[in-house]
Amino acid sequence: MTVLTATLLLLLSALYFDLRYQRIPNKLCLTGLLAALILQAYYSQWYGIGQALLGAGLALTLLLPAFYFRYLGAGDVKLMVAVGALSGPILLFWSVVYGIIFGTFTSFFLALYKVGWSGFIKMIRQGFIKNSDFGSNSEASSSVYVPYAPALTLGWLLACYLSPELAAEISPNLSTEISNFLTSIN
Repeated sequence: MTVLTATLLLLLSALYFDLRYQRIPNKLCLTGLLAALILQAYYSQWYGIGQALLGAGLALTLLLPAFYFRYLGAGDVKLMVAVGALSGPILLFWSVVYGIIFGTFTSFFLALYKVGWSGFIKMIRQGFIKNSDFGSNSEASSSVYVPYAPALTLGWLLACYLSPELAAEISPNLSTEISNFLTSIN
């Protein structure tokens, strides 16, 4: 099992749990972190362990403020610590950047799907007017839980696709798989 395959399996598992149960299990994140350390040690010895620790540390550094201000859940942060340990700091950094970009769109569409257009407009109004005092029966601001694992998974996939080191490794295999698939259809 390669490191990329392990990372993809971890992200897809987290995606399932986040969409289905609105949480990412601690056991999944811990298993991913331990697998990262083992795989990095096996493939790259001490250098791999160093890269795993740098990736995990960078994930904490980048995402703890987002958790503190409640933009991300703790499961998302722990998931990305494991992904950072598997992927290393450079790929993790770009995964987070692309994940934030995807998160803007996925959050909008998932919130719109959950509450509908009128509920979405009401939610925006309450968010903008929640500090206004309209009397004692003022409505509390409503919020919608929007899972962030889809955005983080898409961000990692795009970072892998755009990475010059991984593109050389992935492209030949991918093109052969696509050509084999297309010949099997014909």
